[in-house]
Amino acid sequence: MDPLTTADADRLITAAHRAAGAEGVRISATVLDAGGHLLAFRRDDRAVLIAGETSTRKAYTALQLDAPTADLVDAVQPGGPFHTLPTALDRPLLFLAGGIPLHRDGRLVGALGIGGGAPAQDHGFALAAAAEAGLG
Repeated sequence: MDPLTTADADRLITAAHRAAGAEGVRISATVLDAGGHLLAFRRDDRAVLIAGETSTRKAYTALQLDAPTADLVDAVQPGGPFHTLPTALDRPLLFLAGGIPLHRDGRLVGALGIGGGAPAQDHGFALAAAAEAGLG
């Protein structure tokens, strides 16, 4: 299995910005490798500054959960992008819609986080980018 590369990260970020741009949304996108190391980050110059931190936190959360956001929706409380999930350590784990793990040949290779739009939009941009890059 090949690890996630900076070229993969560039393709993911370009695809995410293209998907968001088609809807008139300005985003930040963060790509991490399977070890949680930052591979790439890009912020639209007109995006809200906090979107950068949000996209990074979404990527880290997705990497920790290693599950598609859509599979976790029923386990979290509705009402906004910030939720908590109980853990065995009796500490809540932050969950942010718009972060997805990335898989290649069925193995976890990293994570993508999107910030800037509504949670459902960010999630859609991330899914579109992963599908285009073949890393779903």
